[in-house]
Amino acid sequence: MDDIYYMKQALVEAREAARRGEVPVGAVVVCKDRIIARAYNLTETLTDVTAHAEMQAITSAASALGGKYLVDCTLYVTVEPCVMCAGAIGWSQLGRLVYGAEDDKRGYHRFAPQALHPKTEVVSGVMKEECGQLMKEFFRSRR
Repeated sequence: MDDIYYMKQALVEAREAARRGEVPVGAVVVCKDRIIARAYNLTETLTDVTAHAEMQAITSAASALGGKYLVDCTLYVTVEPCVMCAGAIGWSQLGRLVYGAEDDKRGYHRFAPQALHPKTEVVSGVMKEECGQLMKEFFRSRR
């Protein structure tokens, strides 16, 4: 398995979010070559601004592992995490973060580039076009 495979799995989650009227962000957490958590945005469904895909995935992964630290895990997310999610990623001591499209308006990189744990490896731009296109189509359909 590789980053493309797992990002495709995150895109499946993002498409489900869009189908449900949520902003189409999807995430999966992988530990030892196994998906242990899948999630997508639930902010509208739960009327909860903190119910981002990353937050849902981190909570689910921690539950699956029976502990709050995700040192041996990789989070794949279709869009660059926001500051809130980056903080949660940092606190979980995530081993690796892989994301697709950048978020120039709300991404952590612009506002809090030091939010992640110092040992977290970051890979950006995986399937960037597909991830970005899904967001563009969603917001275009809303206008």
